[in-house]
Amino acid sequence: MTPIQFAGALFHAQPSGALYWPAQDMLIVADLHLGKSGRIARRGGALLPPFESLDTLHRLEAEVARLAPARLISLGDAFDDDTAARELPPEVAERLAALAGRLELIWIAGNHDPQGLGQSCEALPIGPVTLRHIAEAEGPDISGHYHPKARLARRARPAFAVGQTHLILPAFGTYTGGLDCDGPELRALIGLGRAVLTGTPMLTRPLGYSAARQSR
Repeated sequence: MTPIQFAGALFHAQPSGALYWPAQDMLIVADLHLGKSGRIARRGGALLPPFESLDTLHRLEAEVARLAPARLISLGDAFDDDTAARELPPEVAERLAALAGRLELIWIAGNHDPQGLGQSCEALPIGPVTLRHIAEAEGPDISGHYHPKARLARRARPAFAVGQTHLILPAFGTYTGGLDCDGPELRALIGLGRAVLTGTPMLTRPLGYSAARQSR
């Protein structure tokens, strides 16, 4: 676990890519992309082993069991497309229902999610921040969508991208790519900040400082 101070609140970044907010007793995850292997196969892509949804849920269940939060927030793109949401394998649907029976489960709508996803919302203001799928200019907000990754010692890992007004979570889903934290899109959003890499050990590296030096 790595503590993150953001917008005057304390959060605990987890090695898994989940974010725990102690003051709200809330676990936050982004971009589960359940059913991605099926969507890729339907569109004629690579035939990936169709077990990513169960693996994603297994890791999510482990975080819920370990931290015992009162609320679980999905920051959008819980499903990879409309068909994935409609055609969930029975075991996946049953395990999602079991999670919803253990705690308050709130879905924030993402660009991949189907219309009318359960009790979903576009954005959720809580205390000093707004939870949403895609970071917006004003902030401060906590979001997903970009699947940030950061490179350290020639190795890229999913990472929390932390700036002054945006905290962007890594994708929690098993079959998800990533966007380089040093690339133009995330650099424009984060500015001077830091990346907290997932995995063990959780390492931290600065973001944006080399670009700032070059512009002087």
